[in-house]
Amino acid sequence: MPSSPDERAATRGSALVGRRLVSLLYDLFPVLALWFLLSALFTAGYTYLGGHDPHENIAPLSALQWLLWLACWGIGGVYATTSWRRGGQTLGMRPWRIRIVAPDGSAPTRAALWTRYATGTVSLLAAGAGFWWAWIDRDRLAWHDRLSGTRVVRVERRSTA
Repeated sequence: MPSSPDERAATRGSALVGRRLVSLLYDLFPVLALWFLLSALFTAGYTYLGGHDPHENIAPLSALQWLLWLACWGIGGVYATTSWRRGGQTLGMRPWRIRIVAPDGSAPTRAALWTRYATGTVSLLAAGAGFWWAWIDRDRLAWHDRLSGTRVVRVERRSTA
């Protein structure tokens, strides 16, 4: 955690709230594809293994629907944490040149990444409050940055020379 004024000034650009939110929008597409695939598997299992009419949907607020939502949250977490662990970026973060790192610049631990994902979920459910918090935080950290001990940094553009 930056303690000197110089270190804090160096991380002030790490808020990047606009880039974070746009990259989340980009990441919505691969995650939706995973959710559609998972939902199709759940529906096929419900219909064919459960002996239900193919035109019958999974009942709203049933245990199976809650399990589906939990599985969708989990598959989204696997996508995000695996991407962050393998290169610091999801597909949506690449065009916006941002990356997740530990405070020392290394790759964060799996536990830190899952903490980041879970806290980020709560932040989004709270109308994005954890993201907006980065604008007033002294180190420009969102809730999930602070609680997970990770940072979002800009990736320098590669020179083509």
